[in-house]
Amino acid sequence: MPTPIDLHPPLRRRALVQGLAQGAMLATLAAAAPRPSAAPLASALHLPALALRQRRLANGLQVVSLPHRGSSSVAVQVWYRVGSRDDPPGRSGFAHLFEHMMFKGTRHMAAESFDRLTEDVGGQNNAFTAEDMTVYQSEVPANHLERLLWAEAERMAWLRVDQAGLDSERAVVIEELGERVLADPYGRLLNALPQQAFGAHHPYGRPVIGSQADLNAATLDEVQRFHASHYRPDNALLIVAGDFDAPELDAWVDRWFGPLRSPDAAVPRASAALHPRSHPARVVLTGPQVPLPAVALVWRGPAAAHDDAPALQIAAALLSSGDSSRLNEALVYRAQIAQSVALWVDLYADAGLIAALAIAAGPLAAGHVTGRLADLEAALMAQIHRLAGTPVAPAELEKVRRQLLTAALLARQTPQGLAQAMGNAALLLGDPRAADRRLARLQAVTAAEVQQVLKRHLLDRPRVTLRYQQQAGR
Repeated sequence: MPTPIDLHPPLRRRALVQGLAQGAMLATLAAAAPRPSAAPLASALHLPALALRQRRLANGLQVVSLPHRGSSSVAVQVWYRVGSRDDPPGRSGFAHLFEHMMFKGTRHMAAESFDRLTEDVGGQNNAFTAEDMTVYQSEVPANHLERLLWAEAERMAWLRVDQAGLDSERAVVIEELGERVLADPYGRLLNALPQQAFGAHHPYGRPVIGSQADLNAATLDEVQRFHASHYRPDNALLIVAGDFDAPELDAWVDRWFGPLRSPDAAVPRASAALHPRSHPARVVLTGPQVPLPAVALVWRGPAAAHDDAPALQIAAALLSSGDSSRLNEALVYRAQIAQSVALWVDLYADAGLIAALAIAAGPLAAGHVTGRLADLEAALMAQIHRLAGTPVAPAELEKVRRQLLTAALLARQTPQGLAQAMGNAALLLGDPRAADRRLARLQAVTAAEVQQVLKRHLLDRPRVTLRYQQQAGR
């Protein structure tokens, strides 16, 4: 069986977890043309609503908590409403750089103290940066909750932002850029997708990890101003999930976060007009070490809160989730023209990116590359057209729906998973309770809706086609 390539998720401070935002490069299924049927799908699961609690402090801090008595641990997450879209002009990668800075010292903590407060007591901590957010995640035994709350308040208000910290973390990020983008055979291709979807000058058009030139150009004064502008109570969401006593938690939050003050100036918000693409485009990209050529198809998608999002999620799963998905079966196993193939839907607060990618099965003689990439492009589109134009069998639709629901519900079995679901819903959908509504909506998606959203967001819209291959003379 071919080995799929790796794609990347939101940038994380620690282990470079492989996979891309909402999808990973998955090998794919499917099957003879399914017979149309009007038979109803299996009855919807009854999912009890998350018993979350919400409050807002006088300084603007939003607090969401959810008891989870089946666990002896507690997750604490702080979601800041700042991501790569908020990078200053000419400073791509700034939000991600600052994610690293938040692990430096504070007024009362030495650098890397979060490791001591979490890992040394059997817990863990991590962080990630995405287009609309920067998130800090920790989990500890429940009896260490107050100490962790104090530490999060401490670095929100009293982070030490100095030249030594900037220099050390800039070097770490540049090394990460080299590993994830420059040394990865397909890193340059993946890094180019946002710019192709949104344009180089739109906030979503900048890759989260940034560029080495922009990172090297960052000054201490710029970093300090970025911290003061974005890392403040009224731009943050505190989530606590797990084994805690609600009145005790409220008292601790009031004690440690209540005294913090938000600046008088409004939080700066990045905004730019996103003009509709009027015609398709074709781009050729090259890299120094491309073992097999690849083709990527890129569309601009809707915002995460759009009602079409669940149907797009199911469409992507039908096409690309697992060995039995349609793209994998058609391109990898039957035609044997692709080594790996994927389609994913990555939706942000104000817009989205939809991409399909196929890596050619090889090796290929130089004169055959253009023809193979044309074949891959045609085969990708053929499967999208097939799904959009041929009725989907109820059993096939129900299978991927159950897979998606199972993954979501399994994640909710842990404090971290519960906090993650509420945080994503709060920042991308505008309400932490929307996590429940989104699962209900997922269960209600029909086969006809899947076909409609493919036509609306892919087939009826111009796309960018990227052909990626080895640099000449290499």
